[in-house]
Amino acid sequence: MKACDHNIKSTLELVDAMIKLAERGDSDREDNGCGILYGILRDAAYKIKQVAEMEREAHIRKGWWDPPPS
Repeated sequence: MKACDHNIKSTLELVDAMIKLAERGDSDREDNGCGILYGILRDAAYKIKQVAEMEREAHIRKGWWDPPPS
């Protein structure tokens, strides 16, 4: 896998972890401040995920993504 593709894949794994943490943190929170924190974390993760998925699709269209999706 090319380094640029590996970085996109790592970014997608990171945002999945961010989303899981936001969900767990939101369910465990005891005040509104934490709710704001985890809402921001979730929002940022989804925005980053959208851009990373667009880049992954661009790499697939260019034939750079290794291995190609099945």
